[in-house]
Amino acid sequence: MLLTSKLSRRSLLKSTAATGAFAAVGGVNMFNINSAFAAMKDPAEVLKTINVGKYVKKEYREQYKLGDNDELWDSKKDWIRTVDWEAVRKEHAGKTVRFAIGAADKESAQDGVAPFAELSGIKVELVPIPDDSMYDKVVAEFLSGTASFDAIQFFSPWLGDFGAQGFVKPLDEYIAKWKLPFDDFYETYQLNYGHWSDKGILGIPFDCDIQQVHVRPSIMKKVLGGEVDRVKSIATYDDMIRLAPELNKVEKGVNAIGMMCGRGFWATYTWQHIAAQYGMQMFNDKWEPTINSDAGIKGLETIVALSKNAIEGVAAADWPTNRAAWLGGQIACNISWQDSGTQATRPDQSKIGDDVMTIYEPRVAGGTYAPPNIAGSTSCVTATSPEPEAAFLMLAFLTSASIMAMNEANANGVAPGYKSVLANEKLRAVSQPAKVWSEALDYAWCAPRLPQGFQMDQEIGFLINKVVVGELKPKDALDQAAVKVKDIMTKNGFYKGKDPMNFAAVEPGMWIGKGKKAPF
Repeated sequence: MLLTSKLSRRSLLKSTAATGAFAAVGGVNMFNINSAFAAMKDPAEVLKTINVGKYVKKEYREQYKLGDNDELWDSKKDWIRTVDWEAVRKEHAGKTVRFAIGAADKESAQDGVAPFAELSGIKVELVPIPDDSMYDKVVAEFLSGTASFDAIQFFSPWLGDFGAQGFVKPLDEYIAKWKLPFDDFYETYQLNYGHWSDKGILGIPFDCDIQQVHVRPSIMKKVLGGEVDRVKSIATYDDMIRLAPELNKVEKGVNAIGMMCGRGFWATYTWQHIAAQYGMQMFNDKWEPTINSDAGIKGLETIVALSKNAIEGVAAADWPTNRAAWLGGQIACNISWQDSGTQATRPDQSKIGDDVMTIYEPRVAGGTYAPPNIAGSTSCVTATSPEPEAAFLMLAFLTSASIMAMNEANANGVAPGYKSVLANEKLRAVSQPAKVWSEALDYAWCAPRLPQGFQMDQEIGFLINKVVVGELKPKDALDQAAVKVKDIMTKNGFYKGKDPMNFAAVEPGMWIGKGKKAPF
């Protein structure tokens, strides 16, 4: 499966965020540990060096007047500052763990985390795998029983494939033993990047994405006739459709709408984003696909309406294409990832500057409030690892709150999923979308992590793309997609008496907002 556009998006940012990205891609530097463990550094001294002054880019510190020791996190919930490193050393110093990572990210990974070795005494070796063959390579090694790595960080929709096959190890025991603050992750990330079916916690959330709507206030004001309000200016998708033709006329070279409708999963994610607001769910409680419901069709019809005033080439737009157009100042209203709202404010990445506002998710009449958490990545320990606990400790380090907060400050695209980070006022000062983002997560929508779920996303997206280019009608496309999805589900063991996934265990993660009063 080819997934280079998503998995290498951090590689795309190397030129703008490599130097200061502490753990931008979850990699680790090989570190030569002296056998005289008694001579290891005092953990407190090592932890002092894991700070804003060392790991956030100088120009960003200056831009936001960050002090070297400003805390963009809560130290009481930052695992690397609460765990007993002496106990870690006593049990694990001298061990080696191998970490599988995309080859394109190896170089920046090697800049990263010698401090983990200094703190733990555990040596980490990278296992670079070409990005465009990572899924196939990893699955082949798992199936052959020759997996040459202890841990892996991967695209979160693959969790269904790896979890169903028993390729990754439950982490509940280690989380309890080492007091990892797993409940500090927002619930949607706990349930969709960590828990899998009824098998416990299989992963630690890594890159915690959400899709949002970002606008250019300078252009919006000319159409609205006044200041932009995060809630009211585009209160519904009907408002967005209505405003789009006027937004198209404001400034030469700026199109009203940006969104990702490229073939395959890109188009699927945009459709899920909008259809979720109409109340679309992918399946009923018997795992029958419901994507061709009225809600699914209305979501696709909305995309068609928006595409009439979208940027040229929207039917081919993936994330890098959308990002380039947005940060280049060519879009007035963009449906994209949360990092588009952060990177827009960084002069070395964007032409937009302060002319950006992330708004609250537009609603629909009679619909739901379901901001979509769809993709991102998670990190797991392999079931075959000879050193699973040491591998867990490495992953816990890489995903710790302070490291993730500094990733966000560096605007490198690696998104924190911690409540204590996104609620931190200093972090919000350097992350323009953080307040809206954090509040949206209490209502988040997410597709279940099914075996072959990514293949389903691809098939749905191919058909959605045909609608965008005018080859199919929305209902016809989704009817065909439902047939393809059910066929994939059947081949993966569903509808035969005992499904591979327990629906009741999975359902809470599909829409965190269920039963809650919408904020607007």
